[in-house]
Amino acid sequence: MTGTALPAAAAATATLLLLLFISGGIGRLAAGAREPFACDPKDERTRGFPFCQASSPVPERARDLVGRLTLQEKAKLLGNDAAAVPRLGIKGYEWWSEALHGVSNVGPGTRFGGDFPGATSFPQVITTAASFNASLWEAIGQVVSDEARAMYNGGMGGLTYWSPNINILRDPRWGRGQETPGEDPVVVGQYAASYVRGLQGADGNGGGRLKVAACCKHFTAYDLDNWNGVDRYHFNARVSKQDMEDTFSVPFRMCVMEGKVASVMCSYNQVNGIPTCADPNLLRKTVRGAWRLDGYVVSDCDSVGVFYGNQHYTSTPQQAVADAIKAGLDLDCGPFLGKHTEEAVRGGLMNEADIDGALLNTLAVQMRLGMFDGEPSAQPYGTLGPKDVCTPAHQELALEAARQGIVLLKNQGPALPLSPRRHRAVAIIGPNSDVTITMVGNYAGVACGYTTPLQGIGKYTKTIHQQGCADVACSDDKLFEGAIKAARGADATVLVMGLDQSIEAEFKDRDSLLLPGRQQELVSKVAMASKGPTVLVLMSGGPVDISFAKNDPRVAAILWAGYPGQAGGTAIADILFGATNPGGKLPMTWYPQDYLASVPMTVMDMRPTRSNLYPGRTYRFYGGPVVYPFGHGLSYTHFVHTLASAPSTVVVPLTGRRPANATMGPGKAVRVTHARCARLSLGVQLEVQNAGARDGAHTVLVFSTPPEDGGARWAPPRSQLVGFQRVHVAAGARERVGINIHVCKSLSVVDGAGVRRIPMGEHRLQIGDVVHSVSLQAEPLRVI
Repeated sequence: MTGTALPAAAAATATLLLLLFISGGIGRLAAGAREPFACDPKDERTRGFPFCQASSPVPERARDLVGRLTLQEKAKLLGNDAAAVPRLGIKGYEWWSEALHGVSNVGPGTRFGGDFPGATSFPQVITTAASFNASLWEAIGQVVSDEARAMYNGGMGGLTYWSPNINILRDPRWGRGQETPGEDPVVVGQYAASYVRGLQGADGNGGGRLKVAACCKHFTAYDLDNWNGVDRYHFNARVSKQDMEDTFSVPFRMCVMEGKVASVMCSYNQVNGIPTCADPNLLRKTVRGAWRLDGYVVSDCDSVGVFYGNQHYTSTPQQAVADAIKAGLDLDCGPFLGKHTEEAVRGGLMNEADIDGALLNTLAVQMRLGMFDGEPSAQPYGTLGPKDVCTPAHQELALEAARQGIVLLKNQGPALPLSPRRHRAVAIIGPNSDVTITMVGNYAGVACGYTTPLQGIGKYTKTIHQQGCADVACSDDKLFEGAIKAARGADATVLVMGLDQSIEAEFKDRDSLLLPGRQQELVSKVAMASKGPTVLVLMSGGPVDISFAKNDPRVAAILWAGYPGQAGGTAIADILFGATNPGGKLPMTWYPQDYLASVPMTVMDMRPTRSNLYPGRTYRFYGGPVVYPFGHGLSYTHFVHTLASAPSTVVVPLTGRRPANATMGPGKAVRVTHARCARLSLGVQLEVQNAGARDGAHTVLVFSTPPEDGGARWAPPRSQLVGFQRVHVAAGARERVGINIHVCKSLSVVDGAGVRRIPMGEHRLQIGDVVHSVSLQAEPLRVI
C-alpha cells in the first residue's frame, strides 16, 4: 500500500476524536464469521464441561480445564505456538502478536491481506511520548485494539499483543530507544498505564473481560542490544538496589498496578548474575507477589534456550525449564519449554503442579478474552470487522498524534511558520524527504497509506525536490550539486535528514550520535547557498548531536519529527506552514558526541561518580553540557504560568510500625511503608495564559527538589519530574490546570539499600519560572 492513501480523513478535531473513542462511538459493521476457538455450542462434547460455562468465575473454569489435561497436553500449551486439544474441542493458538504503535505483522499471530490489507500506523512511541498527552496515549490504544479485534474476528490476528516496550531510554545509542516513551520513569510508567488501558478496555481493569491482552516488556534493565562486542544474549546488567527501585522498576510497577496489564515479558539479559526469566525474586516475588499481576509472565523469544545455551546458566535444558517455571515463568516464546518440560517432570526437577500454576495463568487470560465463551460474533467486540480498520477517524488520530509529538527545537527570527504567499517555491532536500517506511519506525505493520514530507509540503506550495544523499548513510557528495542549486533557486529550503532502521534498530546500537556519513556537510553547504530561510527536519528515534546546526545562524529552524507514522508528511507540513502550532517536548536528553567517551553502554549506574569521572545518565543524574535538554520544545506563541493554589504544608500520617522514640522533624526521611499513603496527595492549580497571537497547546511540567537536609544525599542531583499535563489554550485566553502529586510515589527518594523514603521538610516545586515550596511534616506521635 506504499504511496497510496485511502479516502481523505474526516476533518474532526482531536477533542472530538478523543470523545468518540472514549464513548465507544465508532462504527460497527458485522465481521466475517470466525469459528469458536473452544466451547463451540454445536460441539456436543463440550456442552457439559464446567470450563465452558461463561457465567462461572474464571479461576474455577481454568482449574477445571487444567484438571482435564494430560502432562503431554500441558507441555504443548507452554509455547507461543500452543497446540490444539481436539478431544476437548480446543483449537491451536498463536500467542505472539505485536501492537507497539498499531497492529503489526512482526509476530506470527497477525498477518495482512484480503479484507485487511493494512492497519492504522501511528507515530513511533518516542514521538507520541513527546506529546506528553496521556489521553492521546489511551485513545491510540483504543483504536489499535479495535483494529486488532476486527482482524481477530476476520481470522487474521490474535488477541494477545506483546506491547508496549517500557524500558527506560538509559543510553542514547540504544537501537530500540525509538520504541520507548523516553528516559523519565514517571513518563514511561504513565504511558504504559494509559496505552494498556486503551488496549485492554474498561472491563479489563481488575480481572474483568479483556478487549485484547497487552504485555509490558522487557523486564528488566534491558537496554543494550549489540554494542562493542557485547550483545543482549550474553549481557549481565549489574544494577544497584537503589537504581532498580528508583529507575528500572518504576514503569513496570505502574504498568502492573495502575494499568492492570495482563502480561509481563522477562528479558534476555541477566541482572546481577541471574537470568531475568529464571529469577524468582523478580518474577514470583515482585511481579506476581508485590505488584499482584493478574495475568501471565512470558519470556522474550527463546530466552530460556538463551540462558541455557548462550549464558550456560544451567547444565541441562531440563534444569533450565525447571528454573524458569519455578521462578514464575508461565509461557515460552519459542519451543524450548514444549520440548523439555515432560523430561523435567519425569526427572524430578519440578512437579506437574508447577506446570498447572503456569497454565492457570495463561488460560485465565484466554478466558477473560472470551476465547472459551463459544460463538465469537455473539460476544462483546464480536461484530468488529474490515470496515473498522483504517477508518477516516482512525487515520485522523494518527495525524493528530504526529502533530502533537513533533518538537520545535530552534526558531531563529522566527523563521517559522513559512507562508505560501512569501515562499512560493520551497526546495525539499534530504534522504528522508520522500520516504514512507522510514516514517513508521520498527515493529510496524502495513500502513493504511502514507504521506511523505515532499507530498505534505506540496499541498501548500510548489516544491523543488533534490535528494542530496542517496540514503541516510550519505557516503558521497554525488548529489550535492543538485541540492545546492535547488536551494539557490527557492524561496525557502527544508532539509529532511536523520536516521532510519539501517542506523538504529533492534540488535543495532549506534556508535555515534552524529548525523551519518556526510549529512552534516550537506546541511551546511545547502544552508550557505539557500536564498531563503533554511529549516532542518530530523527523523530519528534516539537523540542526535546537531550542535553544528543549533549554532549555525544560517540554519534558522530545526524540527524533530521522530518517526511520525503514516501521516508524518502532512504533520510536518502543517507545522512548517503554521496550520498547527507545535507543542511537543523532548522525552529524552540530547547529549553531545563527547558524552559517549566517558559512558560505556555496559555500565548501568544512573548516578554520577566522582572517582572515575562517570557523569551519570538522563536529566535526573547528568549535569553536563547538552545539545537540547529533556522537556525542551518551542511554540509559535508564548505561555505564562501563574500559581493559583497549592498547599504550603502537607501532614504525612504514619503507621505504628516505627520506633517509639523516632523523631520525624526536618532532616528525617520516613519509610514509605511507615506512612499511610492511600490518597495522600497535594493538589497544584495553575493558570496558563497564552500571551501570543496563535492558539496552541502547552505542556505543564512539574519538577520537584527534596530538602537538602532530608534525603538529598539519595535523591537525583537534579530536579525530577513529578507531574505533567497538556492543555490547549486559545490566543489571549487562560486555562486552569490541576495536577495532583502523590506524596509517597512522587516526593519520595530511594536510599542506598533500595528503600523508598519520604523526606520531611521543604520540597521545592518548579513549573517553568514558578517556584513553590511545600513542607512535609510527619504526623505527631500520640501521647497516651
